[in-house]
Amino acid sequence: MTKHDHCNHTLTRRGLLNASVATGVGLATAPLMFAPVAMAQERQGRILVVLELSGGNDGLNTVVPYGDDAYYRLRPQIGIRKEKLRKLDDHFGLNAGMVGMEKLYKDGKLAIVHGCGYADPSFSHFTSMAYWHTAAPNSGEQYGWVGRLADAMAPKAPANFLVNIGANQSLAVRAKKHVPVVFNNPDNFQREAFFEEKAALGALSDPGKASNPSQRYLLDIAKSATDASALVRKAWSDYRSPIDYGIADLGLRRVAAMISAGLPARLYYTSYANNAFDTHVVQNDLHGRLLTYTSDAISGFLQDMERIGRADDVTVMIFSEFGRRVPENTSLGTDHGAANVMFVAGKKVGGGHYGDLPSLTKLDAGDNLVFTTDFRRVYATMAEGWLGQKATPDLLGGRFKPFEMTA
Repeated sequence: MTKHDHCNHTLTRRGLLNASVATGVGLATAPLMFAPVAMAQERQGRILVVLELSGGNDGLNTVVPYGDDAYYRLRPQIGIRKEKLRKLDDHFGLNAGMVGMEKLYKDGKLAIVHGCGYADPSFSHFTSMAYWHTAAPNSGEQYGWVGRLADAMAPKAPANFLVNIGANQSLAVRAKKHVPVVFNNPDNFQREAFFEEKAALGALSDPGKASNPSQRYLLDIAKSATDASALVRKAWSDYRSPIDYGIADLGLRRVAAMISAGLPARLYYTSYANNAFDTHVVQNDLHGRLLTYTSDAISGFLQDMERIGRADDVTVMIFSEFGRRVPENTSLGTDHGAANVMFVAGKKVGGGHYGDLPSLTKLDAGDNLVFTTDFRRVYATMAEGWLGQKATPDLLGGRFKPFEMTA
């Protein structure tokens, strides 16, 4: 057992300095408390960005437990040697390409949550991702957790409150009341039509009087889509930034453009798509590149938020649908696993380690990590701790205690 076996929170240098200033004498480790009204007002302009790493990111080769000998016994070929890591402390190191996220961690702006998962895990990409999208493991749920969060935060469903960057709408943003704005290429975000149809479709932007409620609903949706596409195209055309996001911005540059333009969206969802992290064969080089791209994009995005003066308002949550099996396979890769790490990054995040470490020597029958943190605790932290929206059973399918992670 290491000193990290119970690591609900590591107080960083930034946290210590903040605490000493707050108390005026000595150091305080207790979180600052705010009056409920002041807290609610403070959270009104906050934004949550969710980044999905599809394919099942290998958490053990992302946040490497180099201080645990069992890691190298189980991964004699693909285990990353400690001299090649970006060491965070005497037990963990980040994959070598994660320069941006290493800096975020050392600046106290990156939280690592260990052992995230759920009971009776599915090893199917489609099924497990659906569970994470809906926050409803081992059950069916028609609406996504981000969509339900939007419904709870803004029951009257204002336009453009929920944005999904991607070629297709994610189940995560499917809502009962809100219609998500979904686009991939902002320049092409407009209704597809033949030339002969354009005049008729353009008339929908001024629908006049509808003859019945159903027609009114359809015309309102059409007008909303037309208005949203115009807003998105203008935001993108006006956006200029000197910040380097690296080779793949993972949609985060488009998110930055929308935030910079002042869109009313409070919830953004984007992804590293196409099962990129499904690393079954000769994993290390590919996985290292993927993590480099991811780290660069996240770091660049948060720098961009500083540039436009919105760093205090934006937090990013990063997840994958499952981790990988602990032992390496014969193809020098890893197979579908269970528990994994999650990340939360931002200026208002209390950096460090959260959750209990899963054991590398007490695996389940399939050689997988046994989860120690229900992933919905992190969702609850984002909803309640960051956005000020109560994490009710209606939202997350149960009650989950938020981490004391965000100021």
